[in-house]
Amino acid sequence: MTAPNAEPAAVEPRFGGSPVHLRLLALAPALAPEVMTRLLDRLPAYHALPPEQLRGEITRQVERGIRAFVEVMRTGELPGEGELARIRESSARRADEGVPLESVVGAYHLGAQLCAARVLAEAEPADLPDIATAQDRLLGYLQVVSCAVAAGYVQERQAALGDEQVSRQALLSRLLEGGDPRAAADRAGIRLPARYLVLSLAIGPHPDESRPGVNRSVVARRKLRRLRAELDRRTEGVPLAALAADGGPLLLPDDSPGPAGAVDREMLAALVERLAHACGADLLVAATAAAPKDVAAAVRLAADVRQVAGATGRGPGLHLLEDVLLEYQLSRPGPARDALAALLAPLAGRPELLDTLRAFLGCGLDRRRTAARLLVHPNTVDYRLRRTADLTGLDAVRGPDLLTLRAALAAHDTAAL
Repeated sequence: MTAPNAEPAAVEPRFGGSPVHLRLLALAPALAPEVMTRLLDRLPAYHALPPEQLRGEITRQVERGIRAFVEVMRTGELPGEGELARIRESSARRADEGVPLESVVGAYHLGAQLCAARVLAEAEPADLPDIATAQDRLLGYLQVVSCAVAAGYVQERQAALGDEQVSRQALLSRLLEGGDPRAAADRAGIRLPARYLVLSLAIGPHPDESRPGVNRSVVARRKLRRLRAELDRRTEGVPLAALAADGGPLLLPDDSPGPAGAVDREMLAALVERLAHACGADLLVAATAAAPKDVAAAVRLAADVRQVAGATGRGPGLHLLEDVLLEYQLSRPGPARDALAALLAPLAGRPELLDTLRAFLGCGLDRRRTAARLLVHPNTVDYRLRRTADLTGLDAVRGPDLLTLRAALAAHDTAAL
């Protein structure tokens, strides 16, 4: 492979009349330890590697890099596929060892720059054309080497992330199925917490999902990616999730003291608000807490609470079981629920009456607040409540009927769940 606009191989840069590559060969025994010293001084990530590895593999890689650079200066030919394959393999090992990519790329740059600095020190004004040639070869060398380093590093990280994701999903599946998750946690390299905060998310659409001409799937993926990124920033430990664009279960590790099943409402409500802001969509979230062995049941409970909260008109935000106790209980199938829901059957086809009854009960039986919420006159509220009483025989302003109406409305709203 030859660099663009590279001169014929016979043309070799000379400084002070001497071929550059011969000078580099003479300096090579001293250059390798000097590069190693500079590497450890400027790239602290390499200090974490074992001393025998630094003396062995890393030093050999530095020496090989110097020889490759010498050949580039001598011939103008960039490193071939064999040398680039060795660079990719070495970079992949650094990725596996946790050395940052910028440090791996920086090591090659340090070596090449130090070699160039040593020979450029001997250049004279008359050597300007050769300096330009040497500079072109240096830049070409750094370009192909940097690409090889990045390719090897990224390939290894993608493989590692794939394995990590598979093991985490296996742990999540085990938790959702019930049973002992310890073996799956060990394979994933995750310490099981004392309990998980179990969340069930309903993710609303992002405004861009309804824009004409916009690819909805792309918008949905970006929405979910932003939510996950914010989740990683705001939580400790390893969250486990099976989230689609419209929501799903989320497990947050929690080692805080407190009774089993207790949830820090203030903390979770703030997290839900941050997640919603980050992804640009409304979140309706139900939460509970459970020990790892009880996660499966807790996930089902959280999903039920979320569905009940949505069906009964709760807005976005965090909802706990105690917020919907009556509605949750009345959402369980049975003859009592069916009989209660049937009390409102006369209002079928009259959604404005159901909406008014729901708003009136939600506003603490305050007709003016109800009117403001519905954007109607208070007299309209009075009329609709009277029509509801006429059709059902239950009057929302009469004490004995109030509890029955609340239960009937809860049964009606949750009957489809």
